[in-house]
Amino acid sequence: MRIRKIGVVGAGTMGAGIAALAASAGVPVVLLDIPGQDGDRGGPAKKGLERIAKSKPAAFMDSDRIRLIQTGNTEDDLELLSDCDWVVEAIIEQPGPKQALYARLETILPQHALVTTNTSGIPMSVLVEGRGESFRKRFLGTHFFNPPRYLRLLEIIPTPETSPEALAALTAFGERMLGKGVVLAKDVPGFIANRLGVYGSVQTMRLMQEHDLTIDEVDLINGPLTGRPKSATFRTADLSGLDVLKHVRGGLAEATGEDFTMPQWALDLVDQGRLGEKTGAGFYSKQGKQIQTLDWKTGEYKPQAKPEIPGVPEIAKKPLAERVRGVLQLPGKYGAFARAQFARAWHYALTKAPELAYDVVGVDRALEWGFAMEQGPFRQMDAVGLDLVRETIAAEGLDEPELLTKAGDSFYSEDGRTFLAFDGSRQTLPDAAGTLTLGAIRRAGGVLEENDEAALLDLGDGVALLEFRSKMGTLGEGVLRMVHTAIQRVDRHGLAGLVVSHEDPRAFSAGANLVATLGAAREGRWEQLDKSVRFFQETTTGLRKAPFPVVAAPFGLTLGGGAEITLHADRVQAHAESYIGLVETGVGLLPGGGGTKELLFRFTSELQSYEEADLFEGVRRAFGLIAMATTSTSALEARKLGFLREGDRISMNRDHQIADAKMRVLDLAPDYAPPPPRTIQALGNRGIGNLRYGVWSLHEAGQISEHEVMIAGEIALVLCGGDGPPRQVTEQDILDLEREGFLRLLGTAKTQERIEHTLKTGKPLRN
Repeated sequence: MRIRKIGVVGAGTMGAGIAALAASAGVPVVLLDIPGQDGDRGGPAKKGLERIAKSKPAAFMDSDRIRLIQTGNTEDDLELLSDCDWVVEAIIEQPGPKQALYARLETILPQHALVTTNTSGIPMSVLVEGRGESFRKRFLGTHFFNPPRYLRLLEIIPTPETSPEALAALTAFGERMLGKGVVLAKDVPGFIANRLGVYGSVQTMRLMQEHDLTIDEVDLINGPLTGRPKSATFRTADLSGLDVLKHVRGGLAEATGEDFTMPQWALDLVDQGRLGEKTGAGFYSKQGKQIQTLDWKTGEYKPQAKPEIPGVPEIAKKPLAERVRGVLQLPGKYGAFARAQFARAWHYALTKAPELAYDVVGVDRALEWGFAMEQGPFRQMDAVGLDLVRETIAAEGLDEPELLTKAGDSFYSEDGRTFLAFDGSRQTLPDAAGTLTLGAIRRAGGVLEENDEAALLDLGDGVALLEFRSKMGTLGEGVLRMVHTAIQRVDRHGLAGLVVSHEDPRAFSAGANLVATLGAAREGRWEQLDKSVRFFQETTTGLRKAPFPVVAAPFGLTLGGGAEITLHADRVQAHAESYIGLVETGVGLLPGGGGTKELLFRFTSELQSYEEADLFEGVRRAFGLIAMATTSTSALEARKLGFLREGDRISMNRDHQIADAKMRVLDLAPDYAPPPPRTIQALGNRGIGNLRYGVWSLHEAGQISEHEVMIAGEIALVLCGGDGPPRQVTEQDILDLEREGFLRLLGTAKTQERIEHTLKTGKPLRN
């Protein structure tokens, strides 16, 4: 079945967030809530939608997509759901109201429509009591994580009566259209992620108190150091809400009989209304620009401190497995805390996994996708070594769980293709339909060329992939040379085309290698720098001129040179969460790898076919994006800004992106011809004068510095084709101006200060 329209009942934070995600994917949504009591019976749903539209971070990938959502109330407007293919219930966590709603839905929904609940604690069997056989076959649990746009996990909970067709349809839609990582969970309290996550959170609080650590110390240990997000334990709780944590913990304790008791000092915070981010204070509090941390002993806040834990600086830059092993061996109370925490978390996962999930893979994915962990518990145990896991668990006085005994040396095979089943057998991990993994391609001998920074892989069917291997996709000499090698090899062997992408979870590319650039500038190696910028321009334009289609597949941070690579591809297959921008002004430069040229030609060419059009509008549009270092907050916004074109496409799910990009190459290849060279009418001094007037006004108003006036002036000079009267210019004319402006700015002391500051702090300098 095809899901073309969705209904959401319940316009609270979760329901409205689900509606925003579906609308962002282009799916029409009906959002209902209880009737309002103040004369506007549709008020609660409208207010829920207004609230989610203003949320930070943004719930919508494109604010215009709010138009796809129709609101109403559950008494007067339930019939609006009658043509929906899937209805998500996200109302109050009580069986009675949910059951009453399902009874009404059963009478109005078409026979194919799916119905799901977003409950996190009520058994499915209770919710479908009294419903007919057809309804039961189409009923499932769908447990989204908040905020739905950003947290990838979607736990789907089928019942024994759920039809295979219903499960398959919802799984495919969740993965493909909503971009979710779908995990099948059993119908037990808390399902997988919350059950393990809440247990871990509660244990951490208790152990922090037992071993006399501070919140800052715990969040240092439980952050990126051990493969967890920067929000670690306590910042994550603040984001979720301490009241939510207390509620979920209480529900789990009641439903399971297990001990999920939070320390009294944490419960006191809830009673005092200190609930975290939404109230401005929880475990952390923000006072102006200063972050303060709760002293759990006194209940007072103190300025956040960067803990100095002996041994941490030495292990912080090591690979993840070595970092975790290093944390377990920390001296004194820090090591004691870490060993106790990991032992309990591992023991609980090993003991409960067969009850919660269908396999260890589902457990790992639930924690990785739901809590942004680099490795779920079973992959983490494999990484540190099961002998050390056994030693750590035994040292804490815990028994060895049966699943750990069955595992022997590992839960996964070395290549990750097989895993331990709960019955002790080894099973093969199936390939997901419509996906390509670069690891599998490498293991199959698909590496065509490689160096320390990049590689060329064989995707099959005559399509090659250029893979960045540098940190954060930084574009150093090794990457650029591999681009040229890729173009030559694809052409020489008559391949269909080239995809440019990789599988780093964070960034397609954070831009050029500024360390080498700054060093060369300070040593006065200007001839070398001129050649380097020329080579960068030849690299990006080489992608445009190649005699075969090139498809870029950006994701995450796609900045500076990464954006320039993207702009020069024939087509782009972007991940929905692509943050694209020419951000060079932040370090005192202008885009020197063809980005300034490309935006100018892209925006001006659109206007040239209209006799009455003012070409300055295209110049001004490009100037604004470059001068303000504007970065898209999603691929949909990148299309509105002009970084993506109408012909470029978006993959909601990153697992499908490379396969999607390959298909784009194969679509384009049969009759492909490279785009012809372009010329445009440059505005010359008239355009420069207009832009400089606006810049001068900002300077006079104290909004920009003298150096920023200079940067803006160089951008204006390039975009207007240089000083002089209007003239026809080629792409190479603008590239030459771009390179000259880049080098002039690089030669200034203030730009070098900006670059150095950014390299040291990761933040821009306004000077």
